[in-house]
Amino acid sequence: MRENNLHAVTGAFGYSGKYIACRLLAAGENVITITNSAHRQNPFGDRVRAFPFHFDKPDMLTEALKGVTVLYNTYWVRFNHPSFTFADAVRNTLVLFQAATAAGVRRVVHVSITNPSEDSPLEYFRGKARLERALLESGLSYAILRPAVLFGKEDILVNNIAWVLRRFPLFPVFGDGQYRLQPIYVDDLAQIAVEKGSQEDSSITNAIGPETFTYRGLVEAVGGIIGKRRPVVPVPPDVGYLGGWIIGKVMGDVMLTRQEIQGLMENLLYVDSPPVGETKLTDWAREHSTTLGLRYTSELARRKDRRSRYESN
Repeated sequence: MRENNLHAVTGAFGYSGKYIACRLLAAGENVITITNSAHRQNPFGDRVRAFPFHFDKPDMLTEALKGVTVLYNTYWVRFNHPSFTFADAVRNTLVLFQAATAAGVRRVVHVSITNPSEDSPLEYFRGKARLERALLESGLSYAILRPAVLFGKEDILVNNIAWVLRRFPLFPVFGDGQYRLQPIYVDDLAQIAVEKGSQEDSSITNAIGPETFTYRGLVEAVGGIIGKRRPVVPVPPDVGYLGGWIIGKVMGDVMLTRQEIQGLMENLLYVDSPPVGETKLTDWAREHSTTLGLRYTSELARRKDRRSRYESN
């Protein structure tokens, strides 16, 4: 028999989902996870039971969600790949929302992105907007969180910026580097998610941190903190993409995509809203300055290895 007031977190053995699960457990809540990595090392022991997503078997997914009060959804993909696509992620998430409705889930806390739009030429932002609309039309109580960039020990973007700074004599930025982004600490996002899960009213929140950087300014700040100040060199976006593509090939990964560059340069990771996170990236980076960027963090390695814990940087 399931416990009362049960919370389900997608991907609790991964990145942001792990922090949400930690917050819920610390609050004394009962937690399960729905995951594609049911055999990944479980950092919570017997406190969090894992169920497969079963997107191809909606009845089984509905059964796994029965008794759940709040569903925290972090499921998504970063780019298109032969093994996973944005279209797959949208289709699967729609199945998840339908299963939540059928199971009687009371509320969904859904992690989206800043500036989603169904008219966007970028599939990432278009897909996120489609899912927001589906949730609004579902009849479920919801809280939609729109972070720009997450940072934390398991982070990819900020860690790999530091990794490049540690290993190369200069750092190329796309164009003038003056486009902005507003990183939020992953545990701040988790705290907001848990707070929103306990509320009743439906809401949409731009989940941004207390510091706004230009991309160039972020690179310069990280370089200064880790003691690796490098010349920041403007390059055409295609040249920057090619450099990232080469590094990705060498590392067996996709370091960055054309869509990510375009979204960044179009200021889609910036919103004119007050911050909701409290942790400054600069303070966090100083605390982790001796380890930040020592190892390259691979998106594809995490997706291929469904058993090991995410490495912390």
